[in-house]
Amino acid sequence: MSAAEDEEHSSIIKTPKQLMVVVLAAFVFPVLIIWLLGKYVTGDIPIDQNSPVFSNEVVAQRLKPVGELVLASDPSQPGVQSGEGTGEPASAVAATPPAVDAAVAPVADAGGPDKIKAIYTASCAACHTTGAAGAPKLGDNSAWAPRIKAGNEALYNSALKGKNAMPPKGGNASLSDADVKAVVDYMVSQSK
Repeated sequence: MSAAEDEEHSSIIKTPKQLMVVVLAAFVFPVLIIWLLGKYVTGDIPIDQNSPVFSNEVVAQRLKPVGELVLASDPSQPGVQSGEGTGEPASAVAATPPAVDAAVAPVADAGGPDKIKAIYTASCAACHTTGAAGAPKLGDNSAWAPRIKAGNEALYNSALKGKNAMPPKGGNASLSDADVKAVVDYMVSQSK
């Protein structure tokens, strides 16, 4: 082996002192670069702790959750009794019907076949139009045939009590059993 080949394969670090300097530089330089980038990005803007933007009230408002869980059946909830958290007096809160009832109100106002179609659209169409979670599509005769063959009582039972991914009453607990059965009859008539 010649001297030129020996130098080709040798390290530039020859002493322990050089090794310590390289290890220290490998730690210090990245930390220094990250610190300088942080200073550059933030623009080295001083933060005034006395600014109204940093007051406890404003910070709490920014961090407040978007919604609150309030159960209608739980009268011990302070927000339900006093209207707290809604910004309205207790009388306005008590007089306002829940959002579920407001969504069902147009369905209840409709009559006859329009009512059934409205219930289907509001509660059933999301899954029975797309076939989501294995729901038979409205009008798909081959998917409905075995279900229709099982009989109306089996279909009513599935719709009223739920089956697989379908919740009871299609997720609309405010529907009467008669309405659910009427919607089932509508869906069967569209799928024969």
